[in-house]
Amino acid sequence: MLEIARYEAERRRRGTVALTVGLSILSLFFLAFFPSMADLDLDAYAEAFPPAFQEAFGIQALGTIEGFLAVEIYQFLWLLLLGLYLAYTAGGLIAGDVERDRMDLLLSLPVSRARVLGEKFVSLLPVLVTLNVVVPIVIYGGVAAIGESLDPVDLAMVHLLSIPYLLACAGIGLVLSTAVRRADVARRGAIAAVFALFLVDSVSASSADFDWVGAVSPTYHYNPTEILVEGTYDITGAGILLALTAVLLALALVRFRRNDVGA
Repeated sequence: MLEIARYEAERRRRGTVALTVGLSILSLFFLAFFPSMADLDLDAYAEAFPPAFQEAFGIQALGTIEGFLAVEIYQFLWLLLLGLYLAYTAGGLIAGDVERDRMDLLLSLPVSRARVLGEKFVSLLPVLVTLNVVVPIVIYGGVAAIGESLDPVDLAMVHLLSIPYLLACAGIGLVLSTAVRRADVARRGAIAAVFALFLVDSVSASSADFDWVGAVSPTYHYNPTEILVEGTYDITGAGILLALTAVLLALALVRFRRNDVGA
């Protein structure tokens, strides 16, 4: 069982290691700058930004290590860039094999389309697990190395609750991967869709009258700043994201079953 998932995960192993090491080093790089910035009035600096920009990047309590991490690492690297990466990667899961005429060969084996789709999606889990285990350990050690302290439970929760969000981003990419036959089109479309939803949430959050519009975006249901700075966990939001992922997987399966992959 799970031969397809293991094969796909093995192909992605080097990329997973490189991404984990890269994000760990970049996180330590940001942390190294915090002691030199701690004496600055960062909160006053942050207030100079437009409300939409503050909402987009969760700028709050920037002068604290929690607020600094939320803005510099989690709102930008984790929420935006990593979300785009998962959407981009998922965009090529089906369309990549269809474009290279490998999918018809795979489906000639005694496997169902549901299994192929499910295992290809599951193959992304090692990436998520590796990142969310290694990077927080590195960050916690880096915070201690610069003489600061951070609640380990909040740090663990910001990573744990990021998994439903990242799965939802991957689900968007998977739907597009079954909707088009060219991998590049699916990947670029996935990036555009996730980024557009990020902008919708950011802009709508700056207006109390239109805040509800942002609920269509995955970023609306995952806020690293609230977790790190306020110590509040949106468990309901995580449940919504998992439900959204399930819906996206169902849509992708329906579309995949209707595809003539050999055409």
